[in-house]
Amino acid sequence: MKKTLSTLMIASAAGMAAHANAEMVSTPVAYEIGGQAYEGMLVYDDSVDDKRPGLLMVPNWMGVTEGAVEKAQRVGGSEYIVFVADMYGKDIRPQNADEAGKAAGSVRADRAMMRDRVNAALDVFKAQADGVSLDVDNIAAIGFCFGGGTVLELARSGTPVQGVVSFHGNLDTPDPENAKAIRTPVLVLHGADDPYVPQEQVQAFQEEMRNAGVDWQLNSYGGAVHSFTDPTAKMPGKAEYNPVVAERAFGAMHRFLAESMDK
Repeated sequence: MKKTLSTLMIASAAGMAAHANAEMVSTPVAYEIGGQAYEGMLVYDDSVDDKRPGLLMVPNWMGVTEGAVEKAQRVGGSEYIVFVADMYGKDIRPQNADEAGKAAGSVRADRAMMRDRVNAALDVFKAQADGVSLDVDNIAAIGFCFGGGTVLELARSGTPVQGVVSFHGNLDTPDPENAKAIRTPVLVLHGADDPYVPQEQVQAFQEEMRNAGVDWQLNSYGGAVHSFTDPTAKMPGKAEYNPVVAERAFGAMHRFLAESMDK
């Protein structure tokens, strides 16, 4: 039975108030893709016994980091079980922007590989169901920056999840016709002044969604640039944290999930 929006907001507020008492667990999950080792992180509140929906989370270009896990804890709270996907491989952990750019660039250059890896992470997430009371029929995907573009490719691959949410992610794709395979609602949360995702790319994305008949939404936040949810982003006019916009965007995500997921 779906919760109403007001019920979800009350539950979320209660969850935030009780966050200090939550028993947040972060467990490494090792897996393989094509013989290569990967390691994601399963994040959840261990004080909750009820079966919960899941969020597959693809982090920004830095990959599986302590910061990504902390974000997963905040996003998931007591409402969701979160799996932070490894898109690079266990042995690739970028230490700076140059290394992250190379790692992310190699994945973005091969969209078939990107789709294979994110779909494999989803399968691994579902395989954890018995141990953490995950509702495998009630999983959505969210992503940040590089991860935002990745979850859009998950949708374009035709994988039936409950919804995908892209935070300040790239919107381009080599073949817009792939959008005709999308079988899930899509929410894009975009900084209106993002220099890395120019207006031309935004317009092309909107045409792609319209032409494919997708159930899609795009929120464009004035005054926001790239990485507006990332407190460590400190490149004025390029990639910069915006706490007000971040709060608005996470609110939009929760409303979208309340509508698209069977809570």
